Amino acid sequence: MHQHSPIKRRQSRQIQVGSVAVGGDAPISVQSMTNTETCDVAATVAQIQRLEAAGADIVRVSVPSMEAADAFGKIRQQVNLPLVADIHFDYKIALRVAELGVDCLRINPGNIGREDRVRAVVDAARHHGIPIRIGVNAGSLEKDLQKKYGEPTPEALVESALRHVEHLDRLDFQEFKVSVKASDVFMAVGAYRLLAQQIEQPLHLGITEAGGLRSGTVKSAVGLGMLLAEGIGDTIRVSLAADPVEEIKVGFDILKSLQLRSRGINFIACPSCSRQNFDVVKTMNELESRLDDVLVPLDVAVIGCVVNGPGEAREADIGLTGGSPNNLVYLDGSPAGKVDNANLVDHLEQIIRDKIAAKQALDANTIVRG
Repeated sequence: MHQHSPIKRRQSRQIQVGSVAVGGDAPISVQSMTNTETCDVAATVAQIQRLEAAGADIVRVSVPSMEAADAFGKIRQQVNLPLVADIHFDYKIALRVAELGVDCLRINPGNIGREDRVRAVVDAARHHGIPIRIGVNAGSLEKDLQKKYGEPTPEALVESALRHVEHLDRLDFQEFKVSVKASDVFMAVGAYRLLAQQIEQPLHLGITEAGGLRSGTVKSAVGLGMLLAEGIGDTIRVSLAADPVEEIKVGFDILKSLQLRSRGINFIACPSCSRQNFDVVKTMNELESRLDDVLVPLDVAVIGCVVNGPGEAREADIGLTGGSPNNLVYLDGSPAGKVDNANLVDHLEQIIRDKIAAKQALDANTIVRG
């Protein structure tokens, strides 16, 4: 059932954020941002490690002061993931974190001020092989653009982005990516569509300040889904007023639904009805929490009755179909035994973990032979 996505991606120039390639034919990366106090090194390191365990490709850290820059240096030494430093206005902070091993600078050249300061930052980025992210946000457009357009619009966001791009073009610096975020889905989507036609660099997608866990997930899935389905976007951030780990989970779920990344278990589960022969909702909740650690791609179908069950189960790696008196288990499309309700979750978890172990052994064997 592992299909290749029908989406044809926009061709963008590839940049390197630490060990992670962004753009070109690289997988769409999923990132988040720490919400700890950066100067609290231990708390920030712990959160980055949790994000790494959840599968994050890249993590952004806000660096608002020189004190935070020094803390960032200590954090950098204790974590493995590529780190982006979020910097506004003070160019000296950018120069400092460049020395301390940052993997990407999120900075808007136009906000730094004088040309010599922009040049100093770009020279440091060039010297250390660090890309830049230009991050435009509808909530902080330049005063003259607010006046010109009357309110934030897709065109205003793109004009702001291109102004910042021009600073880098003048200095012949092409290693950058751009985001044009808005909390309004249509504004963000419109801005990214316009920008995608005007530059060759990778695009960092996000619906900014999307909301709480549920509403923000829905808004991000709709907005990012519209763009990703058109082939636009090279790295994504889901902005949720929630634990940052949730941003990573939602990001991967969005990419999984569009067959752009396969990572962890893809559950096919019925919403359950009175035909069900076991408690589908309870079973799914249990399985999802127990198998949170799985990174190997696997399709698992959990269907409560025999109407759609056998059809879905045959297409999945592992399938469970409700039956009477016993539920039916399928492995790779073939019936593989029965299981009663008493030990359902334990039994299914064991089958899934056995399948993953077999898959990993097979993959290792293939690599050795290859």
